[in-house]
Amino acid sequence: MKWASLAVPMLIVAILAYALVKKVNVYKAFLDGVGESVRSLMSLLPCLAAMLTAISVLKGSGALGFFTDLISPAAEKLGVKAPLVPLIALRPFSGSGSLAILKELLTEYGADSPVGREASVIVGSTETVFYTVSVYFGAVGVTKTRQAVPAAIISGLVGTAVGILLA
Repeated sequence: MKWASLAVPMLIVAILAYALVKKVNVYKAFLDGVGESVRSLMSLLPCLAAMLTAISVLKGSGALGFFTDLISPAAEKLGVKAPLVPLIALRPFSGSGSLAILKELLTEYGADSPVGREASVIVGSTETVFYTVSVYFGAVGVTKTRQAVPAAIISGLVGTAVGILLA
């Protein structure tokens, strides 16, 4: 048996032993944690629902396709391959949507193709900025994001550019 497979069970036993030594009611602490996570989830649901609805509307209406068709010629002049444009456009908004596009690109072009490698590095080196901002800032009630969103968008653009250059 590999030691790594025992890491999680050993961690759980260590936490329980520590709780016994400190005389903590583990079951009550667990229930308190679950209750707090449910309250957090309820405060996050409106933000998530709004973001997912907006993404569905963009994709379903064809606006995302129109946008990518519009910027593809300019992107190609900057060295971005046309098949990568939908991925780059959707990545800041939707992790699952960008993973679906990545799967399509890998199926069509192959994992070892330039498009497949660039798409993989882009997904691995960028973040779903607007999703993350809506979840984390929504959880704590932040309404003025100040420089967080512009900084995150710039880092996403840098991650995309470096991903294309390195792949």
